Amino acid sequence: MTTTPIAAEQVSQTHVATSAARTAALAAVDSQKTADWWSTAVSDIEPDVIRYRGYPIQDLIRHATFVETIWTMVRGSMPSHAEAALLEKALVAAVDHGPQAPSIAAARMAATCGVGLHGAMSTGVGLLGDVHGGAGQQCVEFLQRLVTSAEGGDLGEAVAAEVASYRERRAYVPGFGHRFHTRDPRRDPLLEAVQGAVDAGVVSGRYLAAALELEAQLSACRARPVPMNIDGATAVIYAELGFTAELARGLFILSRSVGVLAHSWEESQSGRRIKGPMPPPLLPTYVGHPERAWGAEAEDENGR
Repeated sequence: MTTTPIAAEQVSQTHVATSAARTAALAAVDSQKTADWWSTAVSDIEPDVIRYRGYPIQDLIRHATFVETIWTMVRGSMPSHAEAALLEKALVAAVDHGPQAPSIAAARMAATCGVGLHGAMSTGVGLLGDVHGGAGQQCVEFLQRLVTSAEGGDLGEAVAAEVASYRERRAYVPGFGHRFHTRDPRRDPLLEAVQGAVDAGVVSGRYLAAALELEAQLSACRARPVPMNIDGATAVIYAELGFTAELARGLFILSRSVGVLAHSWEESQSGRRIKGPMPPPLLPTYVGHPERAWGAEAEDENGR
């Protein structure tokens, strides 16, 4: 196979055309457009100056808590002390749930595979998707829908309609019930904190009322109640504090990252190598074909 050489004048013309395009692009982008490429309202960084949302870093270091800084970074303004205290309870409650959680187990396995602490953490955090880690966001969306439906009407009727729809579809109601706990031990202290914030006028209580009504109707006529779990209880807090549903998931991931870090570090210090999902004496159940000779099926089909 032969190739046709590119004539020198063709190369020159291509180079000239490319150079002209680059020249035109550079001419169209002035220094202001370049600076605007990464324009942001989150942080203002220049020589000897660091500001987060307009607040000098010196003031934040001296006066702000970590939770207040988190709020300020994602919302753009400072929370009240009461708002920050309520947010902190949600963040504390979701820090860890042990290796029963796939994200924690995966992080611990990764920590024995030579990927480093950052690799183990990213493995665990990467598993926090719609099924494992997304229920809080889904519950915030559900509660927002309930509160909107109940405006100018009856909350019980709005909840009943949603419950009937979920039961008809045999769908999972996010934020309620738990595969491990009959009653999630994080529920009561979190809801008590929300009620305290309602009594103090910090939050409205609309989402708390919707969640409690939903919990009551889900448990009605059932031998086993369906109480709120950590996702439901923290969803109430995030919704009451005005966080969007997407930010609710982000805040859960931020919280759970602490547990992922702790477990990744612990496992990395164990000295184990390539720790799999099952202890070495155990073997996974094989459900395939029993041992057979290669080519046996072909011989049978051909009658040989």
